[in-house]
Amino acid sequence: MNNIHDMADPLDSRQLNMFTILAKTGSFTRAADELHLSQSAVSHAIKALESDVGCLLFDRAGKKATLTQAGEQLLKRTENILRQMEEARQELQGLSRWGRGRLRIGATLAVCQYILPSIMREFRESFPHCDVSVVPGDTPEVLHLLQERQLDLCFSLEPPKNSNLRFRHLFTDELEFLVDPLHPWAKSRRVQRKDIERQNFIFYKRGSLTFDLITRYFRAHNYPMRAYHEVGSMEAIKELVKLGLGISLLSPWISQEEIEETGSLVSLPMGRDKIQRRWGISSPKDRRFSLPEETFIGLCQSATINFRNN
Repeated sequence: MNNIHDMADPLDSRQLNMFTILAKTGSFTRAADELHLSQSAVSHAIKALESDVGCLLFDRAGKKATLTQAGEQLLKRTENILRQMEEARQELQGLSRWGRGRLRIGATLAVCQYILPSIMREFRESFPHCDVSVVPGDTPEVLHLLQERQLDLCFSLEPPKNSNLRFRHLFTDELEFLVDPLHPWAKSRRVQRKDIERQNFIFYKRGSLTFDLITRYFRAHNYPMRAYHEVGSMEAIKELVKLGLGISLLSPWISQEEIEETGSLVSLPMGRDKIQRRWGISSPKDRRFSLPEETFIGLCQSATINFRNN
């Protein structure tokens, strides 16, 4: 079986273009005028092409040129090849000008649920022909896919400094204690530090960056985590807190409806020692943003403007 090293080199597209024009005009002079080249340049290019394919493509009579049988056979192929190349060029130009193509986005589950829906509605209005896919996952998962070039952008927590990713900061949030309205802290509107270690906590699952931030905070302040449950859904965490089965640490933008509209949850600041998180868009450093990507980032900035503490 032939391998790649046995394959002949591809034909020169510029020579094929000259060949096609010469075949249609039948004149070296007219072909040279149409190509804005000298007649000598056209003649040398055709001779090089004939040498490459190993046969004569034209019968020459002065400045006139008539296709040989081999030339007629090549012309059938060449017209199709050049047409496909032109279609490819137009498709690529359409990608940059009109947003036709694809956009692969990675995002945390919270972003997918509470931020992305309104952004995607606006994005669809601007780029109705863009094929958009959203991959949900925790920050380490989606950043790994981004580094593997399986995603174009990630909306997540800030990646490590040595990740070789570009990070565009969107907002910084703070975790706050989340309790049900009948909890003693909700009634007094303050956190009793001496009672923290006696609380039953409901946290987002182990292995997430947020869980790591919380455990480091508790360790630094000598708060033993005697009782806690891990849950893989923000909605489930909120429902368990509403039922009085425990308290949690979440950012207010995740519970905005329950805190501000229904009053089914109460959020209490952590005090001077805060747990802050930086959110933004990550992308490979060596890639330039396309027009759809720039638009998506701009929509993310607009959608999160009220989330910014810093």
